[in-house]
Amino acid sequence: MPELPEVENVRRTLLELVQGQRVKKVVIHRPDIVTGLATPQSLLQGKVIADVIRHGKQLAIIADDVTQTTINVHLGMTGRLMGINRPFPKHCHVQWTLYNADTLGFIDPRRFGGLWTFGALAELKTQRWSKIGPDALLITPGSLAQGLSKTKRTLKAALLDQNLLAGLGNIYVDELCFNCKIRPDRMACALTVDESRLLVREMRKLLKTAIKRGGSTLRDYVMVNGQSGKFQNMHKVYGRAAQPCTHCNTQLHGMLLAGRTTVFCPQCQH
Repeated sequence: MPELPEVENVRRTLLELVQGQRVKKVVIHRPDIVTGLATPQSLLQGKVIADVIRHGKQLAIIADDVTQTTINVHLGMTGRLMGINRPFPKHCHVQWTLYNADTLGFIDPRRFGGLWTFGALAELKTQRWSKIGPDALLITPGSLAQGLSKTKRTLKAALLDQNLLAGLGNIYVDELCFNCKIRPDRMACALTVDESRLLVREMRKLLKTAIKRGGSTLRDYVMVNGQSGKFQNMHKVYGRAAQPCTHCNTQLHGMLLAGRTTVFCPQCQH
């Protein structure tokens, strides 16, 4: 599933394609992929696209009209927004054609992602984004410490909870815990205030580096322009169970936490 760095790179490359462009035509191949009004007009046909913003793993494509008509995008497991040429690829559920002849498609083979339509950006923020946690790049140490102190789950489970913190998934939680030298199976409520500060500091550093590298391409994720990310080449623990630690050469351990495969170094992380 695309996490914050991947979604941020989708946002940036999408903005390059659509900002200031008017949508000429919208074709909806699968209306059931859309929650809310599933019409060409609700999906911005005839409107100029003003901006694309992100909160956690979600995007908002915003029209340049009075109410800021908005499409909320969640990529789910296999969703992609891609600039495409005919013939349109399989599993292209919605396609947009701009007046400059560029085309964009929402492609999602497994259909765990989706589109939500809103008559105003304020409606999206009230109805959906207000129900998830602060963005992982913006959360304060105090807010994270407060959230962790109230849960009886492991640190890994807590950091995966989008209601606590929006944007992290399996890749970056494992990498973050390693960078902080904290075991992912520690109880979240047992972390000190200093450890919460460390988590926020290292989280910002990790995510910014991953964004700069284009995110992690493991299977489905590519940017809107079709380019793959390169941060997967910098993973220190994710997907490396039984391989040597990059810091101490100890064999990395794998286990199941919060229903997710988890990798850590038993020597470096405490």
